[in-house]
Amino acid sequence: MKRQSPDTVSIEPAILYFGTPVVLISTTNEDGSMNIAPMSSAFWLGWRCMLGLDGSSKTTENLIRTGELVLNLPSPAQVDAVDRLAKLTGSNPIPGAKQMRGYSHEKNKFEIAGLTPVPSETIAPARASECPVQMEAVLSASHGLMDDDEQWRGGLKVFEVRIQRVHVHPSILMDGVENRIDPDKWNPLIMSFQKFYGLAPGQVHPSRLGEIPEQTYLSPDVARAKTVGNMTR
Repeated sequence: MKRQSPDTVSIEPAILYFGTPVVLISTTNEDGSMNIAPMSSAFWLGWRCMLGLDGSSKTTENLIRTGELVLNLPSPAQVDAVDRLAKLTGSNPIPGAKQMRGYSHEKNKFEIAGLTPVPSETIAPARASECPVQMEAVLSASHGLMDDDEQWRGGLKVFEVRIQRVHVHPSILMDGVENRIDPDKWNPLIMSFQKFYGLAPGQVHPSRLGEIPEQTYLSPDVARAKTVGNMTR
């Protein structure tokens, strides 16, 4: 017997943010001060991450200029800090699109958010101590997004970054296994259609992919990262 699919309707939502982890990106300003900004257009493969950013943002400007950034992953425990950053920009003057959406300029964003900057090992931008995951990264490639549209060309950027160090709170590590995050302990902060959510505890269903040893996915970037020396401070 043929199964009936649920009925659907065609809609035209302004955004398609169906739910991704929040990332706090820290970068270095021209004067050596730190900028930190929230975003949620990110995904990972191996030790690489793809980021979608506003082409006019201070984060984008700093990343293109320095090629360095930290990807700080907050849990729901840091949601207040993330929300305090939500309508702030390090850019001055404020870009027109952000003016329209009510953004204001703020240089001391770590302080405003109540986050503690701690030195990175391989790059200049600071890590956010409170975030359970902090990944030092460098820029590998950049691309335009929506460059086929004359009005939007240059307005959005996609960056490929390579991870060089992964720092985590011990509380999210898997017991008795080296170099493993325990997904039952790690609870990322999720943004879905501009609203904050966490994950419900426990798996919803056993995973066949979860039976494959993580070591089979080991990227050559891991060995490459071991050759990157600590910065002298």
